[in-house]
Amino acid sequence: MDSLHIDITDKITTTIQQQRDFFAKGSTLSVKWRIQQLKALKNAIISHEKDLEQALTTDLGRSNVEGYLCDILPTITEINENIRHLRKWSHPEWHYSGLMCFPSISTRVYKMPYGVVLIMSPFNFPVLLTFGVLAACIAGGNTAVIRPSGKSMACTKIICQILAETFPKEYITTVTGGHDVGDLLLQQRFDKIFYTGSPAVARHILEMASHNLTPVTLELGGETGNWCIVRRDADLKDAARKIAFLKSLNAGQICININQIAVAEDVADQFLTLLKEAFNAQLGSTPECNPEYPKLITREAWEKCAALSQQYADKVVYGGTGDAQSQRWAPTILYPVPIDDPIVQQELFSPLLPIVVYPDYEIDRVVDTIASREHPLALYLFTRSKRWAHRMMSTLQFGGGCINEVCVHLMVKGVPFNGTGHSGMGAYHGEWGFREFTHPQTVLQGRQRFNLSLREHPYTGKAGRWKLKILHLIGRF
Repeated sequence: MDSLHIDITDKITTTIQQQRDFFAKGSTLSVKWRIQQLKALKNAIISHEKDLEQALTTDLGRSNVEGYLCDILPTITEINENIRHLRKWSHPEWHYSGLMCFPSISTRVYKMPYGVVLIMSPFNFPVLLTFGVLAACIAGGNTAVIRPSGKSMACTKIICQILAETFPKEYITTVTGGHDVGDLLLQQRFDKIFYTGSPAVARHILEMASHNLTPVTLELGGETGNWCIVRRDADLKDAARKIAFLKSLNAGQICININQIAVAEDVADQFLTLLKEAFNAQLGSTPECNPEYPKLITREAWEKCAALSQQYADKVVYGGTGDAQSQRWAPTILYPVPIDDPIVQQELFSPLLPIVVYPDYEIDRVVDTIASREHPLALYLFTRSKRWAHRMMSTLQFGGGCINEVCVHLMVKGVPFNGTGHSGMGAYHGEWGFREFTHPQTVLQGRQRFNLSLREHPYTGKAGRWKLKILHLIGRF
């Protein structure tokens, strides 16, 4: 290890120890104190709203409206929910202990913080996926070391500034750097790790965390992408409008975005026409020249998108053009694409949109194919058949989804946001986030009087026989 890495490692070790010392003092156990910190975070975000909007424009080419809609407002809403309900969430639960524990009938479950938490956030929604996660961490009573993305540098800079101005570093701090710094952090012992990103990196994080048996929450995009199914009975104009909105949002760089669409062949041509019209209505005929349309995060990401679009040039029926200088690439429809094509078996994280055509009477075959692949983070269905849609939603495994809508399940209060399998583990948002950053601690209150000798020796003879009868009797309740 070179001297630079030794120096960084020493600083990281010192920072973590300072946070351990701070946590040990017990300040974070106070619910009143946690609420004060949440309010401080909210006020800091509001006071730096324009700075955050500008940073989102610099890194991702977002307009101020899109930046506020997708990053800043959901963050403030998330913090508000934690402030409003934290006292209730954190109150110990009382449980009746049961006859087996008589006469100790009272048991409480305390919601205890883990301690020092590592939060690793991505580039695509840098404000929401840093501060939104941090809000749950604070609500749970933890300290936090945050590593923001090295790709969204303008956002990372303002995030670091906000946290440094708002909190002492022994409570909440940031560590910046590339993958090497990330590995140095993962070599340390944390009490909890929360990572948002790709399945490939998640495997590495799990491996590193296993050395210290550190619990990990993973919010991933899914390795084979999120499906949208459009049935022949769907409201095609409504579906096209909503799909165009989601695919345009953040230039497709969204973990819950539509990766590919399966469209019934009876309505495929009509749907395709409506989808093109929807893109034109929202972005104009040359989206790559529209200043409101976001850009891809890096030149490397742009070149990857361009190369993949060129590879499928014979399938491009809309878009297929980009501007290298601005790093914008138009929403690009690839049609038709076989369901087993390689591009339909990977997360694209770009404006490319493959469309698979199927006979509507073979929808079960499509569903079986989706079910056979890695679990997606999201699933979207467009159909007038509520019975079929609810049967699919209660049969397939995925993180979350919508029927005749896209992505707004993310905004519903009181419900979890999460993946399963290759799309993640653990859940957060609202109370689910509080639970994710606390561990339940069960404590039974014993009594000194009326204790029976049922559990004590002897287990043989007359005493053993009557004890067994009582145990059998208890088992009936």
